[in-house]
Amino acid sequence: MRPLTLLLAVPAGLVAVAGTWLVLGLRREIPFFRDGIRRMNRAVMNPMQVRNGAGGPGAWASVIHHVGRTSGRAYATPIGTGVTDDGFVVALPYGPGADWVRNVLAAGEAVLDDDGRRLHVTDPRVVTFEEVAADMPPGDARSARLFGVRHALVLRRGREEPRVDAA
Repeated sequence: MRPLTLLLAVPAGLVAVAGTWLVLGLRREIPFFRDGIRRMNRAVMNPMQVRNGAGGPGAWASVIHHVGRTSGRAYATPIGTGVTDDGFVVALPYGPGADWVRNVLAAGEAVLDDDGRRLHVTDPRVVTFEEVAADMPPGDARSARLFGVRHALVLRRGREEPRVDAA
């Protein structure tokens, strides 16, 4: 029985250590951790979420469509949103310097796919996370606090637009 226990305990211990380093790395804004996770999400997780229905009816993630501020290229980035009376709030785990945030701020607008609707959003502004934490889904707010998220993006809801695609 002992070898089986060891076989299960070692991977569980490694996962716990990796998780602890991940949380500490993000909370302390250590570039190695933050940038590594951001690159992995951009290359692997984000495209997978967009392909698998983010922004569609019942999806946990919305998709923000934005244009590169220097390249002019169109991008689609999955994001978690909270709903306010006049728009949305988005926790910024990588801070306000993330490329998609800078693109939206520079343009002053974007298009958001949320729960099967396509909405024009305007007036983006960065605020402290605590200012909008109550507008976030409770689980998202807990996760944001665990990872030490300090900023959020506020977006004002504009007109609804026709959806051209399924995702």
